[in-house]
Amino acid sequence: MGRATSPVVIGKVQYDSPGKDDRSNWSLNAEWVEVVNTSRHAVNLKGWTLKDADRHSYRFGHLRLAGHQKVRVHTGIGRDTVRDVYQNRRAYVWDNYRDTATLRNDHGRVIDTESWGHRGH
Repeated sequence: MGRATSPVVIGKVQYDSPGKDDRSNWSLNAEWVEVVNTSRHAVNLKGWTLKDADRHSYRFGHLRLAGHQKVRVHTGIGRDTVRDVYQNRRAYVWDNYRDTATLRNDHGRVIDTESWGHRGH
């Protein structure tokens, strides 16, 4: 399956939240993935998904990502804004040692992936 051409990419990934992994909401929200719009045109991420290798999935609601803007997808609980959205989970998603983040558009096409550990960077 080939990647779709898109100005939207995965940016930075904070897969190992700083400090002790105590499953507190602070610690869960310190684990995040950035989704970046590299173009000058806005993109609506409604229906797009972000998944890990274990198939934990986050589906974006209506989110207009302005040109040259980024949004952080946090693991824990919080109030969504244009810069931060929350998966509302009570457990970690991203493996500290190896994992792959996959971003798909609303048609299910792979837009971008970012891997770390044995499977990647």
